Amino acid sequence: MSRYVFTCPDCGQEIEVNESMREATLTHGCPVCGATVTKAAFASEQPS
Repeated sequence: MSRYVFTCPDCGQEIEVNESMREATLTHGCPVCGATVTKAAFASEQPS
């Protein structure tokens, strides 16, 4: 499963998320402050 690092454009919170959490955040907004987010707020984690 893909992993992403979400960075909220409003509050700056960084959270590591999986694919389903990413979709939920895109639908419902930042889990910390509720701000609307776009796909640009997610960076794919590169496997080490």
